[in-house]
Amino acid sequence: MLYHNPYDACQDSPVFDFWPGISVCYIVMIDLHMHTLLSDGVLLPSELIQRAYSMGYRALALTDHVDMSNIDFVIPRIVNVIREISEFTTLTVIPGAEITHVPPKLIPIMVKRARDLGAKIVVVHGETLAEPVAAGTNRAGIEAGADIISHPGLISPEDVMLAKERGVALEITARKGHSISNGHLAKIALETGALLVINTDSHAPEDLITLERARMILRASGITEKNTDHIIANSEKLIYKIGRN
Repeated sequence: MLYHNPYDACQDSPVFDFWPGISVCYIVMIDLHMHTLLSDGVLLPSELIQRAYSMGYRALALTDHVDMSNIDFVIPRIVNVIREISEFTTLTVIPGAEITHVPPKLIPIMVKRARDLGAKIVVVHGETLAEPVAAGTNRAGIEAGADIISHPGLISPEDVMLAKERGVALEITARKGHSISNGHLAKIALETGALLVINTDSHAPEDLITLERARMILRASGITEKNTDHIIANSEKLIYKIGRN
């Protein structure tokens, strides 16, 4: 929940800057990287939305895997289901896509195509240590202006700095396998001031997490308790930015 004057509503709750002129006084669970059966997830979009709602989520993005073969199939269906279900849920649900294992030179084309098709959150599947992602994918996604580089693996300090300069968020992930490089990313991002977010990369019901679990994952990544809520709130900043645009 956002307040233009934090002292009107926050009372004794922690208050920190959210956006120029806007402060936030409490944190809610937001996840901007989730998959349905439109790619390799197991749930219908409607069920994923309902399950997230039941666990206390405030917002989520549906970001199914896309490449050249299916982008024009997946994104319009995500856009359509969100349009039809939006008046029946209190969640903010955002259409998105995760550009996955696309050759780096094609990533700028795919980011633009995803946005043209209606994706409001564009994730690029980063250079995770769990998969043989092409070298240069992190840099290509940042230069293309993706919103998030997911699980970027052993991302270089130069790429982290570029992400900071371009306003591209880097993902701390809850997903097994991908998460083994969380500590590496957190250390460099905190040193440079790059924007971090935490997502689940959910593919199944058991992948959803609570707000407390998100805080625990951030702490395990080497982030101080003082900074965990600031990082969780960065997802709210991305949603706010989308609304402004």
